[in-house]
Amino acid sequence: MRIGAVFPQIELGHDAGAAKAFAQGTEALGFDHILIFDHVVGGNAKTHKLKGPYSSDDSFLEPFALYSYMAALTSKIEFATAIIILPQRQTALVAKQAATLDVLSGGRFRFGVGIGWNDVEYQALGEDFSTRGARCEEQIGLLRELWTKPLVTFKGRFDEIVDAGLNPLPVQRPIPIWLGGHSDAVMRRTARLGDGWLPLYAPDEKGAAVMETFRRYVREAGRDPAKVGIESWLNIGAYDDGFGTLYNTEKSWHDWAKSWKRIGATHLSINSMKAGLKTVDQHLTSLGRVREAILGA
Repeated sequence: MRIGAVFPQIELGHDAGAAKAFAQGTEALGFDHILIFDHVVGGNAKTHKLKGPYSSDDSFLEPFALYSYMAALTSKIEFATAIIILPQRQTALVAKQAATLDVLSGGRFRFGVGIGWNDVEYQALGEDFSTRGARCEEQIGLLRELWTKPLVTFKGRFDEIVDAGLNPLPVQRPIPIWLGGHSDAVMRRTARLGDGWLPLYAPDEKGAAVMETFRRYVREAGRDPAKVGIESWLNIGAYDDGFGTLYNTEKSWHDWAKSWKRIGATHLSINSMKAGLKTVDQHLTSLGRVREAILGA
């Protein structure tokens, strides 16, 4: 099982020095990848009825720009998004951004995408919140064409390209696309189209049942479940009250990782946000300690 570290955006996302130290520090500690979340704008909680946990008070660096910066400072650690909110972005532009990052990092990019919850953000970016699921499906196929063919002609419901292509193409052809989310529609979409899934479940009895359902969907799509990756993350702080209990002991970290490995996870990231940590050094120390605790799981 590959072990990653979540970059603590909402606490360190305003500090370029912290981003540098985090990238180099996690690589030195032996982490396999860094994982980050994405929001372009946050709504004002006083004037919007927000449907998710983030508002204009939370800091988020733009993932492609951040990872291009980190790629220049590192040599082997992988960069993963969990997730880029794909349907609120122009398909050809996001294909170019992803291809550029893949080139600059030497093929170290894993593209996690999803449809998001923030209608305020969709409005700000001029995209339709109500069609985001259908648009995401179309975008995935078009992205793979743009990343593997020098010239593309495509006409779909949402995008049209006439005999045009990216140059340069990415190192990975195509870049792996993982899907995030937990609804049945997302599970079925991932089973048909995804290289991996980023589920929001605890590895308990319910989580194990969901994984069995997902594997059935993959088989029904004519694919091998063993070839579809699975990544969850372990919150060591009070990051999400709805994501299970607080895990703050070595035994709880080990048990979480062991349980996820048992039900099929290929990747696990450690999230140190909202754990009372104030500096990048404190985050790195805690992340390293958790990594060591779960290595034998």
